[in-house]
Amino acid sequence: MGKILVAYFSASGVTERVARQLADVTGGTLYEIKPEVRYTEADLDWRDKTSRSTIEMRDKSSRPAIVKDLKDAGSYDIIYIGFPVWWYTAPTIINTFIEAYGFEGKTVRFFATSGGSDVSGADKQFQAQYPAINWKPGKLLNGASKKTIEDCIKD
Repeated sequence: MGKILVAYFSASGVTERVARQLADVTGGTLYEIKPEVRYTEADLDWRDKTSRSTIEMRDKSSRPAIVKDLKDAGSYDIIYIGFPVWWYTAPTIINTFIEAYGFEGKTVRFFATSGGSDVSGADKQFQAQYPAINWKPGKLLNGASKKTIEDCIKD
């Protein structure tokens, strides 16, 4: 199977719980994608047109700064990237992470949590933006059980 990285961005803790389970099931290294400036509750208010998350998601070139402390990023064979779905796709901080570490030629699968959106927008976005990565279809893992996660990594 190779060396596995389970990287995640979690604004409220929901995606983090799934990432921890996935790391346990795969034996992968758990890594938090941390913004240089943490998001506040006000930053995450998607109904506010002036909130940080709204401004970032409106600007497709937005790349929020991250803490770059992932060691040996190139040594991983399989990378799982987790995030909450924002505006029907991945938060722009995920682009920052991918562009900071590359992953060209690596097998990457994302997993997401969402209050109501699916992952098709993110699937299309990643395939188009990063064609040198070997993308596997993303999975929505809201409240996933251990069995669901085990099944997810098989396909």
